[in-house]
Amino acid sequence: MSSTGYRGILVVTGTGTEVGKTITTAAIAALALADGASVAVVKPAQTGVAPGEPGDLADVVRLAGDVTCVEYARYPDPLAPATAARRAGLDPIDLDEVAAGVRSLAATHDLVLVEGAGGLLVWFDEVGTNLSHLAMELKAPVLVVAAAGLGTLNATALTCEALRVRGLTCLGVVVGSFPAEPDLASASNLADLSEVADAPLLGVLPERLGTATRADFLSAAKAGLDPVLGGTWPVC
Repeated sequence: MSSTGYRGILVVTGTGTEVGKTITTAAIAALALADGASVAVVKPAQTGVAPGEPGDLADVVRLAGDVTCVEYARYPDPLAPATAARRAGLDPIDLDEVAAGVRSLAATHDLVLVEGAGGLLVWFDEVGTNLSHLAMELKAPVLVVAAAGLGTLNATALTCEALRVRGLTCLGVVVGSFPAEPDLASASNLADLSEVADAPLLGVLPERLGTATRADFLSAAKAGLDPVLGGTWPVC
């Protein structure tokens, strides 16, 4: 098997909600699968989805293909996991259980992607456990998915600073949904994101990529992600 793209455990967080975390996760998974790697995707918590309804992992499988998927907790309200668990009267995420499961998957898969809910410091439980604690427990690098437009420089800088303070490695930043007709802020941010993040910009994925066919999705993933993640971006 050729070896392109990241292998091992990679935690995927966002600078907020609706920035393209799931699309980015699916894109990395699709490229790894196309390269012959075995891939697992873990969702510690899915919020805003009722029992039996398709969640983020269903989108990953639809777009990427034959991926092992594990979801540890599901809460119906579209809130932070700790708040959603409390409102539903359900148990919060068990960090030790998730970490053990991820390590088990890593023993049998070439790549394990762990997709968070919301941003890096969103609470999993009532004592403030969050995705950064899971990344520290796994000793895994973190990929930050950022928005394209106004405000993203501050949100990205804060997220990456929080990673550094905790001794975590930021693998890089991906813009998860870049508009076909970017405004001034979106176009300008591409030149500044790497500097404010103090981490490489590892890709720019087009908006509405989640509606693509699987073949078109793979093509866009390859064109939109850096070789570090298995793609060819930027094309010279």
